[in-house]
Amino acid sequence: MKVTIILALAISTTLAAPSEVQTPLQQLATGNQQLTSNVYKEILKTKNGSIIFSPFSAETVLALTSEGAKGDTRSELVSALHLPESQETIQQGFKELLPQLQIKNKDAVLASANKIYIANGIKLEDDFKKTAESVYASGLEQVDFSNSAKAANIINQWVENQTNKKIKDLIKPEYLNSDTVMTLINALYLSAEWSTVFQDYNTVTDKFYRTASEQIDQATMAMTEVFRHYENKELDTQFLEIPFKTNGLVFSVALPNKKDGLAALENNIEKVFEPQPYTTVPVHLRLPKFTVETDLNLKDILQSLGVKKIFNFGADLTGLAKNAKDLRVSEVIQKAFIKVAEDGVEAAASTAVLVETRSGRFFIQTPIKFFADHPFVYFIKYNNVILFAGKYSP
Repeated sequence: MKVTIILALAISTTLAAPSEVQTPLQQLATGNQQLTSNVYKEILKTKNGSIIFSPFSAETVLALTSEGAKGDTRSELVSALHLPESQETIQQGFKELLPQLQIKNKDAVLASANKIYIANGIKLEDDFKKTAESVYASGLEQVDFSNSAKAANIINQWVENQTNKKIKDLIKPEYLNSDTVMTLINALYLSAEWSTVFQDYNTVTDKFYRTASEQIDQATMAMTEVFRHYENKELDTQFLEIPFKTNGLVFSVALPNKKDGLAALENNIEKVFEPQPYTTVPVHLRLPKFTVETDLNLKDILQSLGVKKIFNFGADLTGLAKNAKDLRVSEVIQKAFIKVAEDGVEAAASTAVLVETRSGRFFIQTPIKFFADHPFVYFIKYNNVILFAGKYSP
């Protein structure tokens, strides 16, 4: 039998200082930051050019899976994903987190929705069902996986609806068959307006340096405004936070000072996602308009991070279903999308885990120039927690 799990998620909290006792939610946030850098490093091994991913999407779907895992199978997940060791702590963190991911007003839409599709005749373990509903707020629906095309269409339509049609065809019919036990889904969607929008008339075609010697034409937005900025001498990189109108939601850019400096920055990627000691200064900003879509198979990445047993027959997933045993995870896939434009940002992500059985202003201070005209790292945070991360390198 197979279990298909689709999930994409991000978290909202504030990081505590290392010396402080962290709340369950803060522990999830700390782990999220560590996982982001680890996943980014692994993606670099197989992906060139621009990328977008949601690390917490994978973390959350596997956190939910861990509720049905036991022994070493669970221990590997918790360790590799930097989750708290205590299952109770994980549950407390998510139970506090998920309601915060529901924002809908004139300035922003942030939505995270969960659902579990269950094969006809399959009964979930009581504890798993209770946790899925009470902690992860998952809805439940039965589906006939033996009709793979119809089942895939049902799942994909739900994902499309939850992501404003930005994530399409996440699940292919060939992923499903009569052995599929369940599909657990979360879709994450964000659409947010800049605190100060870029004026269309300031957008021009400018040069973007793919390398120090190779240039391409690039639609580039511009404004002069007060931003939080930091010059990191160690990384030879400028950091800038571009806020959205929704408090706590920011688009961060890590721009190497050298036009060919991205590779060196990526060698220290874990430091990129750490909090920076920003100061508020006037900045003359130039930022490219761009759209990036990325499909990832996260199975190899997770295996490199130490998640081994869950992909093998004999994985201890006995806590998932009462009448579906000898399960293993067969695939972990993610689709992500981001669009950066004058009015703001739109982003979405969804992840799937398949489990199978043996079968213009005046400033006194001269504005700092922050011209993102060469490859850079970017990430979207909500209260210091990374929702999306990637790089722009066309």
